[in-house]
Amino acid sequence: MLDETEIHPLFHGAPDTVAFKKLRKRLVRDTREAIDRYGMIAPGGKWLVCLSGGKDSYTLLAILYELQWRGLLPVELLACNLDQGQPNFPATVLPEFLQKMGVPHRIEYRDTYSVVMDKTPQGRTLCTMCSRLRRANLYRIAREEGCTAVVLGHHRDDILETFFLNLFHGGKLATMPPKLKNDEGDLFLYRPLAHVAEADCEKFAQAMNYPIIPCDLCGSQDGLQRQQIKRLLDGWETNSPGRRQKIFSSLMNTRPSHLLDTALFDFTGLALNHKDPETP
Repeated sequence: MLDETEIHPLFHGAPDTVAFKKLRKRLVRDTREAIDRYGMIAPGGKWLVCLSGGKDSYTLLAILYELQWRGLLPVELLACNLDQGQPNFPATVLPEFLQKMGVPHRIEYRDTYSVVMDKTPQGRTLCTMCSRLRRANLYRIAREEGCTAVVLGHHRDDILETFFLNLFHGGKLATMPPKLKNDEGDLFLYRPLAHVAEADCEKFAQAMNYPIIPCDLCGSQDGLQRQQIKRLLDGWETNSPGRRQKIFSSLMNTRPSHLLDTALFDFTGLALNHKDPETP
């Protein structure tokens, strides 16, 4: 049997420290917990694992391969990078990395960047349209490859930030769900890192020295509302350590009767228990 550090070439050179082993164990535990809790595994499944080249997607890929090696993820994995034509995107980094690691993969080029730049009004963020076009292409690729699910590297902090964005700017209680069915109903979208802290992804990817590609190639990240939310959460976490996890836990512990949505709870049908007058 392979030594634990040799599960897959993705783990070659893993630090042999107690701290790293604890980190890796925590990542595996949290990812497995999300996969089991939200019912992501189906017999004969094939997952399109989407890679941006950021710390989160590298962590996602490695941990999924570890779970697969341990017999806890009986699905086929196909890594995929969608090159959207952003200026200065290092197009050779991911293909060379995946080839070296022996990871089955597909690299797709689609110049959605030009479309986004042409259609987005001056001064508006590019992210919304960029994300929509990226998702449409990933669904297309998944169908072409016979995949049952598109798998993204969003983590716990992404989910929290989206919750507060919807709360403060969208007027709704909603966030990124760990499991979602697409509009056509033929594909699942999974987020196996839903319970994983962003800080753990960063520590893992840096310790493994993966070739990180920055997320700000298009220059649209400065001043985004998401960055403001991140700073807000950072401040709360500094003043009250563990605040992020406490808020995240609340998303799994909702009480419709203590909110105001009549579609979730029948307030008008709420009636008193009338006591029988003959009962003492």
